[in-house]
Amino acid sequence: MWNERESPLRIEKRFEFNEYSKISKFIEKIEKLCKEKDIYPNISFGKNFVSLSIFFDKKEISDKEKDFSKEIDNFYLQD
Repeated sequence: MWNERESPLRIEKRFEFNEYSKISKFIEKIEKLCKEKDIYPNISFGKNFVSLSIFFDKKEISDKEKDFSKEIDNFYLQD
């Protein structure tokens, strides 16, 4: 589940991995999706995690951004 935060409005999620090699594959999938959807989250990662934050200009999360976050969840579940 993505966590909604305020000030500034954003959603965040941390994805855990047991192998570093899976992190690079996950980030590559996100990169392609970003270009396709024109949404560019803040990404940070470490030895066993990837954290994403998607910031919003509007006061609510659009369907485009909801779909984007669901697709990222699907990438994670496939690995």
